Amino acid sequence: MRAGLTSLALGLTVAVTGCVLRPPLPADSGARVVDVVASISAWGSILRQLGGAHVHETSIITNPNADPHDYEPTPADGRTIATARLLVTNGIGYDGWAAKAAAANPDRGRVLIDVGKVAGVATGGNPHRWYSPRDVGVVADAITAGLKRVDPLDSAYFDQRRTAFETQGLAAYQRLIDEIRATYGGTAIGASESVVEPLAEALGLRVLTPPAFLKAVSQGTEPSAADKATIDAQIANRQIKVYVFNRQNGTPDVAAQVAAARAHGIPVVAVTETLTPATASFQDWQVAQLQALQAALRRGTGR
Repeated sequence: MRAGLTSLALGLTVAVTGCVLRPPLPADSGARVVDVVASISAWGSILRQLGGAHVHETSIITNPNADPHDYEPTPADGRTIATARLLVTNGIGYDGWAAKAAAANPDRGRVLIDVGKVAGVATGGNPHRWYSPRDVGVVADAITAGLKRVDPLDSAYFDQRRTAFETQGLAAYQRLIDEIRATYGGTAIGASESVVEPLAEALGLRVLTPPAFLKAVSQGTEPSAADKATIDAQIANRQIKVYVFNRQNGTPDVAAQVAAARAHGIPVVAVTETLTPATASFQDWQVAQLQALQAALRRGTGR
């Protein structure tokens, strides 16, 4: 997952809101704990694990029943961001409110990690980067680099946490990705929106749903009648083996497709954009969803 990432590249992808960082915490300060914030819990869980005992992590969006696309930040959110030494935002048009809050509370010492910039995804691209195993590794490296900037005295500790996260925390997650890709690579699936695409690409699954439909549902616009007819035919003719939908972004069209898939004996799998349950770790959440998808693929393909 981390192949090809150089320390030079990581240094370039961690954006800093200013050219001067706060001075390091003093060596005699005892347990050094810095305030770190993530706009969404997917990145917040990773940030908390990588920072360990030396961070106090807060995620702004944590409710698994909320649609992050429609989130309205509160004054308390602004205060939380204002005090952060390190802030992780998703970017790519997903959480523009977080960057605005940071800009409204400038701090030359705050490290800002924009996932879209770190992952090299331009504006207009798919923002759901936590579903890309490759980008999870890239962002984890960028977070570690950022933590070492705000607390250089604990650099060795952060390096150890990064290694443990890769070799232990993500072990089951990576194993399931490898297993699904090896067994079901090339299998056709349907999806409700673009949240599914990064993971499907990593798993080698073919998403037959028209891309314009996926984007329309993700952005809250009306899909075309032609795309809906195409999906109806794919389900009726059982061209897809599994249907995956985002249960945090339901629409009447998606509900109808879910019902049709079930009626035609096509296994249905639900995914979310935030940790589910809210107390889960990133990897436990992802592993549970991968296990559900693996079981659905087994039923749908008969192998």
